[in-house]
Amino acid sequence: MKKLESTFLNMVLSLVLIAVVAAAGLAGIYSLTKEKIDDQQNQKRQAAIREVVLPNAEATVEIQITSDTILAEEGNDKKWVIHNIHQDGQFIGAAVETSGTGFGGEQKLMVGFNPEGEIINYTVLEHQETPGLGDKISNWFKTEKGNQDIRGRKGGELLVKQDGGDVDAITAATISSRAFLKAIREAYFAFKEDEVQAVTGASQLKNQPAEPAVDATTEATTGATQINETEVSHE
Repeated sequence: MKKLESTFLNMVLSLVLIAVVAAAGLAGIYSLTKEKIDDQQNQKRQAAIREVVLPNAEATVEIQITSDTILAEEGNDKKWVIHNIHQDGQFIGAAVETSGTGFGGEQKLMVGFNPEGEIINYTVLEHQETPGLGDKISNWFKTEKGNQDIRGRKGGELLVKQDGGDVDAITAATISSRAFLKAIREAYFAFKEDEVQAVTGASQLKNQPAEPAVDATTEATTGATQINETEVSHE
C-alpha cells in the first residue's frame, strides 16, 4: 500500500477523519448512557417527592403523580415544577421543585406542602454551599431547636430574624439562609398559583413574594444598596 505523502492537505484530512471518528464514538457513548442517566435522575426525583410529601410512609405505598410547570413573569426564565400527589383518588399534597442562589451558588430544593399549604418536609437536591456552614441547609430548617424548624408552617412569610421574621438563620451563614427561605416562599406561591391555574388555566406566577426589608444603607448619589450583616460571617 502506497504511503500518503506528508503534505498539508493530507494532514488536514487525517485530522478531520480522526475528529469524525472521535465524535461518532462520543455520540455512541452518550446515546448508551443517556437513558441510564435519565432513569437515575427520575428515580432520585421520585424518591425526593415521597420524602417531602410522605416522609413516614413505606416505599410500597401507591401514589399517583401529576406534574405542572409554573412560569415566572415575562422576562424571567425561572420556573417551578409542581408534582401533585393523589392517593386512592384523594389529593394529599404537592412536591414543588424550587431553587435559589446562596453564598456558594445555586440551591435546588424539593419542598412538600399539605392541601392547606403547610410545609410537610423538604430535601436539598443540589447545592454549592460552604461545607460546615451554608451546607447545613440540608437539615437546619427541619431541626426541632429554637426557631429553626419550618415544618408545619406556611411558607409565604418565612423570614430570618435579621429580616424581621422569626426563623433562626444558620450561624455564620445568613446569605445561604436567606436564599433558602426565599426559595421556600416562592415554592409556596407557586403551589398556590397552581391551585388557581387548575381553575382558570393561568400559567404565570404573578403574586411573587416581596423581598424582605433588610437592614441596608442607600447611597443617595449612586443608588447603590449595601446589606449590613449583623454577625461575623463568611457571608
